[in-house]
Amino acid sequence: MTMLKNLSYGLRQYLLVTFNYWNFTITDGALRMLVVLHFYSLGYESLDIALLFLFYEFFGVVTNLVGGWVGARLGLNRTMNFGLGLQIFALLLLTVPAQWLTVPLVMFAQALSGIAKDLNKMSAKTSIKKLISNEQQGKLYQWVAILTGSKNALKGAGFFIGGALLTLIGFRNTLFAMAAVLTIVLLMSLIWLNRDMGKSKAKAKFSHIFSNNRAINILSAARMFLFGSRDVWFVIALPVYLSSVFGWSHSETGGFLALWVIGYGIVQGLAPRITGNESHSPPGRKSATLWAGALLLSALAVALGIQREWHPELTIIIGLLVFGAIFAINSSLHSYLIVSYAREDGASMDVGFYYMANAMGRLIGTLLSGWLFQISGLATCLWVSCLFIALTTLISLGLPRLHPHAASSP
Repeated sequence: MTMLKNLSYGLRQYLLVTFNYWNFTITDGALRMLVVLHFYSLGYESLDIALLFLFYEFFGVVTNLVGGWVGARLGLNRTMNFGLGLQIFALLLLTVPAQWLTVPLVMFAQALSGIAKDLNKMSAKTSIKKLISNEQQGKLYQWVAILTGSKNALKGAGFFIGGALLTLIGFRNTLFAMAAVLTIVLLMSLIWLNRDMGKSKAKAKFSHIFSNNRAINILSAARMFLFGSRDVWFVIALPVYLSSVFGWSHSETGGFLALWVIGYGIVQGLAPRITGNESHSPPGRKSATLWAGALLLSALAVALGIQREWHPELTIIIGLLVFGAIFAINSSLHSYLIVSYAREDGASMDVGFYYMANAMGRLIGTLLSGWLFQISGLATCLWVSCLFIALTTLISLGLPRLHPHAASSP
């Protein structure tokens, strides 16, 4: 703590927010893998597993829409801490005896977890807007990229932890352990995080939760299809495909997906260097469109390989790595743009609206992932992914040609 006191206020708060977000993310990734693998081992079909996440994704949509308004009125500290507390409760709810672990109960716990996750994410990403001025767009891009990239690397670690602990100590003990860790994090956040962070100076109106900023609306639409394109094959179809077609164990499936997400997170953190927008030229329409186009090419290659059954295992492994790297750059670009485009006062409402679209894409992708895989297989999931990416590319053409803060960037 002495080291933290010697840092600037902005950097100190940024590190606390990031630490909070990191720990939450590990449990979120582990919980998803726990539920997918545990219920698959109990004999659930892919669509049934997808439905377990229905409320998780649906309430993510609602939470992002309303959560931004709540954050603007009460402060981001409170929404972040409430999210932590809610996740602890959701984890403990799933520790009931096995005979009580019914589908409605799991869906309810997942709904609470979805609310918790999006409160935490919205709070963490919006808080950066309050710690960096508009004149420091390069620094803003870097900080958003680091937060987003590290978060996804740790979500990948969560996948691995979930799969490994499910094998080593079982479903309930893993949930107890994660709840204990988050309780410690919540106490730290209550003590050290600024209580008024992100609180709007003007009284935020509920009617303002819907954005009237054209750039944010276009970016939100692009984000919805971008994340739908990933989850339509990654969330349910891929883990079940790896287990059922390739015969991979829980640990192997969790480990591979963990490594993928960790690599994805590392690339996100390096995105400002890869796109060449570290300082003098903040990214905008051109970058968003070009990288979406590159993602479409990678998805088409994987879809063709699986459709023609060209070394499926090799196609999945290599194709997923390439897709993940390019997707990570797209995601990092979008994450920076929304924080940058957001209004100064009440930024959480703009960010909340954007992540509502993100959650909608995940909801659509998750449901389609289970349904399409069950009726038609992985190749169909991949072709739908290609369609969604094509729509993302076209929508991105509507973004402003010049970044609104380009002239003031250092």
